[in-house]
Amino acid sequence: MKRQLTESEWQDAQTVWDFHQVHHELAPAAAAIALGCNDIGVADYTAELYHRGLFQVVVFTGATSRDTAHLFPRGEAVHFRERALELGVPDTAILVEPEATNTGANITLARAVLAAAGLTPDSVLLISMPYMERRAFATCRCLWPEVTPICTSASLTLEEYVKTIGNAAEVVDMMIGDLQRVMVYPEHGFAIPQPVPPAVQAAYDRLMVAGFDSRLLRS
Repeated sequence: MKRQLTESEWQDAQTVWDFHQVHHELAPAAAAIALGCNDIGVADYTAELYHRGLFQVVVFTGATSRDTAHLFPRGEAVHFRERALELGVPDTAILVEPEATNTGANITLARAVLAAAGLTPDSVLLISMPYMERRAFATCRCLWPEVTPICTSASLTLEEYVKTIGNAAEVVDMMIGDLQRVMVYPEHGFAIPQPVPPAVQAAYDRLMVAGFDSRLLRS
């Protein structure tokens, strides 16, 4: 049975959700990188941005994980490419990076794929799930400092996004896991630091105590 969130848990989840989004101004970029995940909506949004003329080439990056193996058995990047093709993105505009299993690898391996194609962009659109914008930004700024990242995701409210996934508790678990990584990855050289406001820290702490901890890193 799916867990139902209390009103206070929804409020805390909204606080975390808002922090994860960096609200970059959408602008054309030399290339796009669509980060693999459990949400095929990322591929849909990538196709929308292509048709709006915001990039000429995109790298779909991602292997599989415990959350995606049953959804995308041939790999996130492969399935995302197929969806983009269905939505009218030409194959000539698509590169595939099928090995990455984490955000750092998404960035570094996508960069290598672009380089192998003779492309050295000075700006990239990082297309992700809404609650992954901040981690994508912090990771890219650390691992690829020469490029200007513009982070973007489908324009959805938390409630709308939960409906697309179908499980509020799962979304909150994932958001908490991403926030933990935003906080601890700079210590390991995986990302640049991102100051966490006290209200966001407090919401994170309460949600962890409430048991939204299945995606946390364990020491």
